[in-house]
Amino acid sequence: MWNGSLMEGSGTFRSTTTNAIGEQPVSWAARSEDPRGAVTSPEELIAAAHAACFAMALSHGLAQDGHAPDELATSATVTFQPGEGITKIALTVEGSAPGIDADGFRQAAETAKEDCPVSKALASVPEITLDARLR
Repeated sequence: MWNGSLMEGSGTFRSTTTNAIGEQPVSWAARSEDPRGAVTSPEELIAAAHAACFAMALSHGLAQDGHAPDELATSATVTFQPGEGITKIALTVEGSAPGIDADGFRQAAETAKEDCPVSKALASVPEITLDARLR
């Protein structure tokens, strides 16, 4: 639901397919000004989806190679420029996986970045970076 104009208006999404995410307010200000506060933005939701999908893909890839991870701390930051759209996504992962070295971990992370379905859906974003570190 959206009420009002883009700049002064506000909206709310009330449900998701699973109802796992409760009602959330959204606004233009959350997109283009200070993103901190009780109001979310489409970009914040995209970041959460990308981080979750990437972590799942990396976990799967590592496990298939015999290095099931103990933990993957993953985040995504989406940069939105008014008038341009989403210009960058920065993925960060720090994790531990037995029997793999730092280079192997970085390579598995690069593969996950390319293969995760959300990454594929976001392929038109001009820049998607990855910082992958083994603990």
